[in-house]
Amino acid sequence: MRQILVYADSLSWGIMPGSRNRFAFDKRWPGVLETQLNSLGHRVRIIEDCLNGRRTVWEDPFKAGRNGNLAIAQSIEMHSPLELIIIMLGTNDFQSMHTNNAWHSAQGLKTVIQSARHAPIEPGMPQPPILIVTPPLIEKPMGPIAPKFEGAENKCLGLVEQYKTVAEEQDCYVFDSNRITTASKVDGIHLDADQHLALGHALLDTVQSIITGRSQIFAFN
Repeated sequence: MRQILVYADSLSWGIMPGSRNRFAFDKRWPGVLETQLNSLGHRVRIIEDCLNGRRTVWEDPFKAGRNGNLAIAQSIEMHSPLELIIIMLGTNDFQSMHTNNAWHSAQGLKTVIQSARHAPIEPGMPQPPILIVTPPLIEKPMGPIAPKFEGAENKCLGLVEQYKTVAEEQDCYVFDSNRITTASKVDGIHLDADQHLALGHALLDTVQSIITGRSQIFAFN
């Protein structure tokens, strides 16, 4: 059984836009991806470490434990051996209490990658490759969540290019979700049900290529 760790935030946790409810596992993109991989005979288990509000390296002043850099090494140690690590973070770096731009978020991502590479896995266990999934760019925030993300649609501009640069520097695979979907039509931040389905399907070839050792290309455009 191959294990893949998804280290992410509420977009992957599957929060239903405009609510505090959660999509079922088989409706979230990690579940969609797992179902497809197993249908092709890969015997894969996707482990979700997805925390609402998780940033790359910043703390949430209202909720503890949202600094993604502090937990990734332990998560990798806990779930090893791993075939692949998928990191999809960045959206919460642009919450209204932060003054970050795309470059800041990309530097936070670089720090998370470096911490992942230094996780204290057991001797002899493989150092898994890392796939960065760039989240969909934030649209105009709407609904109850709007004050939390006021101005985020401007602060996040350039994120795709910055993430691709970091991924190349750090020898990570990168997949831009923006070529598959946009942010939610309901709140401008998260993923709607059809977007989870689209992303899960779109990642199949990329993930399959990586875990079978067939991919020599780091950017999946």
